[in-house]
Amino acid sequence: QVQLVESGGGLVQPGGSLRLSCAASGSLLSISLKGWYRQAPGEQRELVATITNGGNTNYADSVKGRFTISRDNAKNMMYLQMNDLKPEDTAVYYCYARNVMARTYWGQGTQVAVST
Repeated sequence: QVQLVESGGGLVQPGGSLRLSCAASGSLLSISLKGWYRQAPGEQRELVATITNGGNTNYADSVKGRFTISRDNAKNMMYLQMNDLKPEDTAVYYCYARNVMARTYWGQGTQVAVST
């Protein structure tokens, strides 16, 4: 069993910053923390950022230059540093991981709200 727990969400003003964390626990053999999705109300889940086992990163065009994904394998943690937040970044943010059989694991999500 694998558990992913996101934290670090909250309410922030436009232009502000937040750092999301994703903590993995349980049976982590052959598990890799992969990235972050987000889902705004009434919208489909959107891929925000990914990180490969080699540390290569990719970002949605909407967050390039503002968000940074990172991972600490020794601590089984993954992070999403979000700067210059905009109202359109408001969403529930989910981290995900995959095992070698391509099974995907999800966290419960953390709410990010960007508003004055």
